Amino acid sequence: MKKSLKLLICLTTIVFVVVLITEFQVVFFGEDAQPKKSDCIIVLGCKVYGSTPSPFLAWRLNKSFELYNRGYGNYIIVSGGKGQGENISEAQAMKNYLVSRGANSSRIIMEDKSASTMANLINSKKIMEENNFKTAVIVSNKYHLKRASLMSEKQHIDASYAGVFVSQYKTHEIIGYVREIPAIWKYYLISKG
Repeated sequence: MKKSLKLLICLTTIVFVVVLITEFQVVFFGEDAQPKKSDCIIVLGCKVYGSTPSPFLAWRLNKSFELYNRGYGNYIIVSGGKGQGENISEAQAMKNYLVSRGANSSRIIMEDKSASTMANLINSKKIMEENNFKTAVIVSNKYHLKRASLMSEKQHIDASYAGVFVSQYKTHEIIGYVREIPAIWKYYLISKG
């Protein structure tokens, strides 16, 4: 066997193993995530269609409201700015959604400036500090939780996690799991830089 072919096989094997390890981390972190009673619940932003939360965001909000009603947090921080094709900020759409389902408006704190997961967490951390919140439950899709945990650790947020899997959008969820592989690698590269 030629030396170059051996090298190619070796490199391909290494990449495959690294992909597999990363995907296992993403899957198992999301599946094992357990919320702990905390001062607040942080809902990470996601697409809004005009003024209506996307199905992924609605599931995150339903989960956060369920946790709130079960005493996992006294406040809900809804985090997300206004993106392209959105009539209002994600945070405003999230607050409107929760209030329409019976949530107490005074218990929902909006963070409406962020345009990324890292910005969600940086800005939510500031809100936590302003309100003397020490702990948080971070809510997102299960595939997103591993990367969110790396970012929240970097921001020194004492957090537990709760994830959702939107069963009627299985294809989108699977794509999300696959997309997290390069997203996590990118995060590692940037955070070490």
